[in-house]
Amino acid sequence: MNNYEKIAELLFPNITKTPEYYEKKYAKRNLPEGAKVTRFAPSPTGYVHMGSLLTCFYDYIIAKQSHGVFFLRIEDTDLERTIDHGVEGIVEDLASFDIHADEGVDENLQSYGNYAPYIQTQRQEIYLTYAKDLVRKGLAYPCFCTKEELQAIRQKQEENKEVQIGYYGEYATCRNLTPEEVEQNLKAGKPFVIRFKSPAKVGDRVHFYDVLRGEQEMADNVNDVVIIKSKSLLPPYNFAHAIDDHLMGTTTVIRSNEWLNSVPEHMQLFRALGFDQPEYCHVAFVQRFDQETGQKRKISKRKDPETAVSYMVKAGYPTDSVMEYLYTIANTNFEEWRIANPNANREEFLITLEKMSLSGALFDLDKFNDVSKNVISKMSAEKVYELVLQWAKTYDVEWAEILEKHREFAIKMFAIDRYNQKPRKDIVKWEDTKNLYGYFFDELFDGQYEMEENMHLEDLKDIFDRYLEHFDDQVDNSQWFEMVKSIGCDLGYCPQIKEYKKNPDQYKGHCGTVCTYIRIALTGRKNTPDLFSICKLFGKEKMRQRMQAFLAKIK
Repeated sequence: MNNYEKIAELLFPNITKTPEYYEKKYAKRNLPEGAKVTRFAPSPTGYVHMGSLLTCFYDYIIAKQSHGVFFLRIEDTDLERTIDHGVEGIVEDLASFDIHADEGVDENLQSYGNYAPYIQTQRQEIYLTYAKDLVRKGLAYPCFCTKEELQAIRQKQEENKEVQIGYYGEYATCRNLTPEEVEQNLKAGKPFVIRFKSPAKVGDRVHFYDVLRGEQEMADNVNDVVIIKSKSLLPPYNFAHAIDDHLMGTTTVIRSNEWLNSVPEHMQLFRALGFDQPEYCHVAFVQRFDQETGQKRKISKRKDPETAVSYMVKAGYPTDSVMEYLYTIANTNFEEWRIANPNANREEFLITLEKMSLSGALFDLDKFNDVSKNVISKMSAEKVYELVLQWAKTYDVEWAEILEKHREFAIKMFAIDRYNQKPRKDIVKWEDTKNLYGYFFDELFDGQYEMEENMHLEDLKDIFDRYLEHFDDQVDNSQWFEMVKSIGCDLGYCPQIKEYKKNPDQYKGHCGTVCTYIRIALTGRKNTPDLFSICKLFGKEKMRQRMQAFLAKIK
């Protein structure tokens, strides 16, 4: 047994498996040519926001389009930052937008799939096995340096005006410890980390290819990075992701460009472990436009709560709206495609990594809302009803009970102005619907009225009486409007708006004024969906009750 093997046994006496065991256990995937295996690998340290969701969307859609595999892996080795119920929150957020992993972790924190477990803290033995193997080969070693000793090394490097600051070369004081020294430190109870022995020296350059950014060149990594942490004996991201991506057969890693400078380090680890490296695609941060500075900036959890997936769910943005918007910001040519194919299934559009924005997608809430309005306007009334009800059962129980009680009425209500050539686009998200349509229901109609200026209150009773007398829900819209104009004409209101504008002093108002009076009496509002459709839905008796209540209110 050589010195490296002795040190490996001193450090990991309880690790009896070998890398070969796991290579055999996690067999290579048998997938069709060109199939991509992607993963969304969040840390349960906070909520999922639009930036994370976009990255997840890339992973999901690239795997789906290539007939590959998309899996969810939870990277929870940073124990200090992990929050309670963070994993459940991630799974729930993704499910809210119909993103379901082929393999991964479910809402009960159970792993499913042939490469389980998919929670990194449950894979500790795997990481230690590979770490032990690297130590055994002389490619990694234990470091017992204290914080004070590391600070002293840094101070010495600064005094020597070193180009590179870090733990490397002659400054890596634990690189060449003997088995006896390691054993002595262990018996003394000294905490340690495992460091990877970098094969590079200061000044070395490395080249690699990024799917989005093309050929890249940068300084190679010379630092002996930590691959197993002291207290937890768990790996940081660099080591864990290399092992997991290899064993799980990841072909394509899509991640934030903050990891771009880490690629040299990751390449070294892949080579040392004997793994083929996956292709990398480093995407730019999703950004917001900062009104204060006039500049774009990275999404902030503190400043931009509306970018949280949980906010979107609570507000009731439909899955279709979120997905449509993700397509819009994912590829620069999607909007052009959508204009040419307004009613096509968006899945017919091919998302490509090469068409992603290098400068970073801009999250524009106004644009997102416009996309959502458009998506909802194309839904059937039945679908709108079901989705609003589903949302309201969780977030507005009163609204849900009313909708369930008046199901057929509510569906007809949502159908108003929905099937026109230019459908009404008033709903942005489901939480809007109660305010937009609550007045249709007696339980929510508050008896408050938006009054017009200079209303001829003395005419209202005559207008209402005549309207109820002549109302016929079997006529078409044009016939109905002629009836309204006739009533107004008899009472001194101009039947033609253009004529009224020419001679306003000769009339009390115009035919639209009569409609406004009726609209206010029935709904309390001056702006609503199509008035004739509302009247047909209400029926004469309900109209009579609303009109009488209005007259009583203004006396």
